[in-house]
Amino acid sequence: MTSEPYRRPFADESALEPVELIRRSGAVLRVGRLALSAGTGSYRVKEHMSRVGRALGIDRVAAHVTLTEITATSHQGPIFRTELTEARSVGIDADRLGELERFTSSLPPRADLASVEAGLDRIAGKPLLYGTLLNALWAGMACAAFAFLNNGGVVECGAVLVAAALGQAVRRTMLHRGINQFGVTMLAAATASIAYLALVLALSDLAGVSRNHEAGYVSAVLFLVPGFALVTGALDLAKLDFSAGVARLTYALVLLASAALAVWGFSAVAGLAPDPVPPPAIDPTLLLALRTLASFLGVLGFALMFNSPWAMAVGAAAIGAVANVGRLALVDADVFPQAAAAAAALLVGLLAAAVAPAMRVPRITVSVPAVVIMVPGVTAYRAVYEFNTGTTAQALGYAVEAGLVIVALAIGLAVARMLTDREWTFER
Repeated sequence: MTSEPYRRPFADESALEPVELIRRSGAVLRVGRLALSAGTGSYRVKEHMSRVGRALGIDRVAAHVTLTEITATSHQGPIFRTELTEARSVGIDADRLGELERFTSSLPPRADLASVEAGLDRIAGKPLLYGTLLNALWAGMACAAFAFLNNGGVVECGAVLVAAALGQAVRRTMLHRGINQFGVTMLAAATASIAYLALVLALSDLAGVSRNHEAGYVSAVLFLVPGFALVTGALDLAKLDFSAGVARLTYALVLLASAALAVWGFSAVAGLAPDPVPPPAIDPTLLLALRTLASFLGVLGFALMFNSPWAMAVGAAAIGAVANVGRLALVDADVFPQAAAAAAALLVGLLAAAVAPAMRVPRITVSVPAVVIMVPGVTAYRAVYEFNTGTTAQALGYAVEAGLVIVALAIGLAVARMLTDREWTFER
């Protein structure tokens, strides 16, 4: 007696669920993946998904978001569908975030599925605003501004501009070829460090000035500081989304450690130490003007490096210049660095609450670049350097100082959101 072979009762999934729910939940998951791959926080990913779900007639969208994965369940009456997607490329695309914000916020109450899919196709297919050379130039400009704010001179700032641009060009080229991100970070840091040393030696000989390597060689790799991930991870924690926040902060710390180890290895060979450099002896009024200009150009460079349109980048730069100059003034007045950072981030958040809606862009695209320049990248690099040289007490001091400033920046932005956004003020 032969048994009849087992046959699946249904030929495809459409026999189990309404086809329209399958397509609608797919669109919801897709908008979440686009937002996640553009570098935004989990709270913003969930908001985009909820907007699209409501527009498509889905009763409720429940999503669990981590650094690289989304698990979403779409509910429609008694039926639900759960799907999982993964975004392996972790990067920052402020232009895409702005496009998603405008698209999802303008959807009608009963949107047509085909039009939603066409809109997502358009956003996904939009090329980057700047090519590799321009992107590298923005990184160089931002790091050169950082070098001045870290008390570097003309020679150091010029060398940092070129070295950071070379490092960013290497990083972007290799990342676009799918090479491991942490290995790319170490290679980009080594490229920028070696280029900086070679350039500063040459420029010092030509200009006949002292060779103050320490003022700039850490600034040359500050384009690798994952400020966006640090800030958005801390904001995720403020929203009690611990799975996303811890994952994002862990990613940022591992990325930072990769760059710092490469810089330490180079500095050990070259005999350099990231010692603090005294501020330049120039007129206070001129110093204030130069700090304002450097802060504006630094934020502008980072915003453009994050693929921000010019209007968005200029808005972020204006906010960042005002807040960072105020922070530096507070630090000069012997206010604790973390208190000054919290006050500056609060100001950034409040200004972003006014500027971002007028520009129809997410707050994160103007607030995060404005506070990235306040992330203590130099202090963090000094902590890793001191750990590797065995001076544990000094390393812990630098690490605690950097950690407190990052926490203070997140607190300032979170308080600003609570003061201006009901979704942050009240738990629902």
